[in-house]
Amino acid sequence: MSKTGTNRDWPELAEEQLLEVRLCDLGISIEGSVLEERIARVRYELARRGLLFRPYFWLSDDWFTPEDVTGVAIPFYLAHPRLVRLERKQMGEVEGGKRDWCLRILRHEVGHALDHAFGLHRRRRWQRLFGPTSRHYPSGYRPDPHSRRHVMNLEYWYAQAHPDEDFAESFAVWLQPRSQWRKRYAPWPQAFAKLEYVDRLMTELVGKKPSHTSRERLDSLPRLHKTLGEHYDQKLRVQGGEFPDYYDGVLKRAFSTVKRRPRMVPAWYALRRARPFVLSKASGWAGDQRHSLDLMLRDMAGRCQELDLYATDMRRQSRPQFALSLARRAMDSLHRNHRWVQM
Repeated sequence: MSKTGTNRDWPELAEEQLLEVRLCDLGISIEGSVLEERIARVRYELARRGLLFRPYFWLSDDWFTPEDVTGVAIPFYLAHPRLVRLERKQMGEVEGGKRDWCLRILRHEVGHALDHAFGLHRRRRWQRLFGPTSRHYPSGYRPDPHSRRHVMNLEYWYAQAHPDEDFAESFAVWLQPRSQWRKRYAPWPQAFAKLEYVDRLMTELVGKKPSHTSRERLDSLPRLHKTLGEHYDQKLRVQGGEFPDYYDGVLKRAFSTVKRRPRMVPAWYALRRARPFVLSKASGWAGDQRHSLDLMLRDMAGRCQELDLYATDMRRQSRPQFALSLARRAMDSLHRNHRWVQM
């Protein structure tokens, strides 16, 4: 039970009271939520490929697939619209909130689960292409935005983080219907070789039952006794440690720290105004990096707000071309200045 009432009345509570509710008292499930259709979609994608592997899913406090487990944990907030709104209010975004984004993450996590089910990472060819899974799993990584050795599925060039993530990302791109990976990655020989290997590997697994299955549900929602407030305090502390000056150099050169003229507008407003047009214009060259670009623009707008920056030329700085140029400079700065993405 929560401090504020039963697990039935929490959707109507004010935010201050809602944050006092324990996760285990939410009483929510995957069944009947938007997750049910999205999970069914990924299972259908597996079945149409002839794969007998059937991962299982449970609600927890984050996305993860534990080692040697053949199931996937999904963050609780995606199972109820009231919790989606709370997540957005607390964190500024909802990871996996949009259907396409959620499917991308699900395919990625299913890639981990499938690897565990068949022990794929023990194969020599797997290790030659992706690297040894025994490699130390880092707390962060320095991505190279210009690399052509890895596929693009999730944000911030996640395939570069670790061999396990490289395989899961490659599997996700392979599994996605109409991804046209042969055409898209043909100019990227190393990424293409990984996808061809995944294609051959999955053909080999058609009709085969997994050699290992599990039913473990680590940190399932009914076992989590922390309150929503405690949960978000923890998340915000972790997020607060992530390179707060990530974009500062680029942004301070592009915008002004002083409002010299009355008609100057906040820089965050200029970037948010340009964002829809940027994403439309970038669809040709960004390809699978479109989602990363979207997140980068949101991050930069938020950082402009924190730094209290102003647009010196609203007509120019609210145009898609300016924002695109800014994003590219930020990507270059990320790699050149050895910035690390925290995991």
